[in-house]
Amino acid sequence: MGANHSREDLDLSDSESESESQETTHQESESEDTYGTPSSHPSDHKRTDPETPSSLDEVEARLKALKLKYNNKNGSSLKNAVKLYLHVGGVHTANSKWVVAEKHVSYAFAKTASNDDDDDDYENEEGSDPNSWWVLKIGSKVRAKIDENLQLKAFKEQRRVDFVANGVWAIKFFSPEEWDSFTKTYQDCLFANTYGYEANDENKLKVYGKDFLGWANPEAADDSMWEDAEENLMKTPPAKTPLKEGHDLTEEFEEAAANGSAIQSLALGALDNSFLVSDSGIQVVRNYNHGIQGKGIYVNFDDGKLSARRGANANYLTPRKALLMKAETNMLLMSPMNELKPHSKGLHQLDIETGKVVSEWRFEKDGADITMRDITNDSKGAQMDPSGSTFLGLDDNRLCRWDMRDRRGMVQNIVNESTPVLNWTQGHQFSRGTNFQCFATTGDGSIVVGSLDGKIRLYSISSMRQAKTAFPGLGSPITHVDVTYDGKWILGTTDTYLILICSLFTDKDGKTKTGFSGRMGNRIAAPRLLKLNPLDSHMAGANKFRNAQFSWVTENGKQERHLVATVGKFSVIWNFQQVKDGSHECYQNQVGLKSCYCYKIVLKDDSIVDSRFMHEKFAVSDSPEAPLVVATPMKVSSFSISSRRLQM
Repeated sequence: MGANHSREDLDLSDSESESESQETTHQESESEDTYGTPSSHPSDHKRTDPETPSSLDEVEARLKALKLKYNNKNGSSLKNAVKLYLHVGGVHTANSKWVVAEKHVSYAFAKTASNDDDDDDYENEEGSDPNSWWVLKIGSKVRAKIDENLQLKAFKEQRRVDFVANGVWAIKFFSPEEWDSFTKTYQDCLFANTYGYEANDENKLKVYGKDFLGWANPEAADDSMWEDAEENLMKTPPAKTPLKEGHDLTEEFEEAAANGSAIQSLALGALDNSFLVSDSGIQVVRNYNHGIQGKGIYVNFDDGKLSARRGANANYLTPRKALLMKAETNMLLMSPMNELKPHSKGLHQLDIETGKVVSEWRFEKDGADITMRDITNDSKGAQMDPSGSTFLGLDDNRLCRWDMRDRRGMVQNIVNESTPVLNWTQGHQFSRGTNFQCFATTGDGSIVVGSLDGKIRLYSISSMRQAKTAFPGLGSPITHVDVTYDGKWILGTTDTYLILICSLFTDKDGKTKTGFSGRMGNRIAAPRLLKLNPLDSHMAGANKFRNAQFSWVTENGKQERHLVATVGKFSVIWNFQQVKDGSHECYQNQVGLKSCYCYKIVLKDDSIVDSRFMHEKFAVSDSPEAPLVVATPMKVSSFSISSRRLQM
């Protein structure tokens, strides 16, 4: 199922529009008879010519009357008049179409303290109530709070905007000026609802900071770094792996979950195997150029599940995070303390070759137990290092590196019954609420961290105490973050959109660097957003974007080619080069930050657990990308990027 050119992008048309056009043409014909060019026959002149106006004032009065007559016919005498459409017949079906909901209806931006109480509305007033917010009202059919959940998409050339509010709607304006006025006011209301401030220059400076004013005014932002990156991407060498006979790149491969256990997470390997983690064990699958397929090997956890050994009333926990280490022969499994809290007090170490949990590690600092909400490898390729013994940990206000060796450099004895303690070797415990949510590493071990307030911080390999760069939030929490191997591009996930940030900048000596190595100054490129169009967003329902990631590269000089994210039953794929192309059609005549709506969708029958690209070494010469692996609770599927399922 593809969505590069959705049906929503077609011009709105219907029989009523055609009849209106005919009516207008007839009126224009009548007006020409009344105010048209005089007849060339003298005998007709006295009967048909209108009286000659005696002054310019009279001419202007007649023109105003004529304009008023036409405006009344078009419904434009209404304040803020628009034509309202509703999309019916499902999405991407033969019956999918737009129908007129209201031929002439008025819209208003109103401030309210309740999303359900019309009596509290007061239109176009600033108000000072911190509990109030702006809503969009269109006649009696639409009333919705202005935020990113509306998924508003503007079409300047069609004088139209589409949005989601208990259905997919479109409004069409009668003039370009009315479209301009609506989109500007909408952006101001969105800013006010997001940050709690009136949208003016002073408050934008307060929100974004002086170095990031280009984010508030994208039209004036410096996009030169994006353009340089486009040129570099064209120089990326193609994949060299030969295509083996019998491999059909248009075929989909599926592997059922073993033992009937629901898949909880996906751990892709860059070597021979990958792993499907369920609540009762791990299914081992083999990596091929066409995807992953089962080996018939299943590793059961002790007693069917992971157990916390401390105390007689040990809890049995389901692992939610799996991290490969030591040349992918070991796996760290982290389970939440309960369903509502993602934090963990420790983790299990599984020896994949023997199929046994060899240790349960405990997180401790200064003699006290602490928690972690996430773990990741030291760098993009660290899982392939056979001697690796360290990994990174993240909690709400902590960023650190853990070591499985003791302080004297010896491997700890993990045979005894006491739970061994991980050593905090590097890191920082922040005193104020940073509200860290997620993190990822580059090829050299630099760290990017996403926060609840939407900020994205970049830390160098030398210090976890102070971020080299802190990008401001756009109002939505960052729930997942990824970064390219070279550290030049950062991808943040929010519930309703993805944010792609270029970390490149030119220092005072004219050298190009990334924000991991130094302060970026004020020539910072504005980010780009990746969104679903309103129709696909409505089809996805209440599901949120999750786990957006780049394709997987672990070598200098190689460039990631695609981005993939999960939302409900969708795996959504963007072409990385297309997103970076400033001349791309999506970016023409847009309002606010550039947003890309050109993507491809893999639709599954069940909610998707995770979607990831295999390591780039599994790409074949006839395909631009390694296979995409999509896991649902009961099966895992592999797709070639050129598969029919990914075509329009």
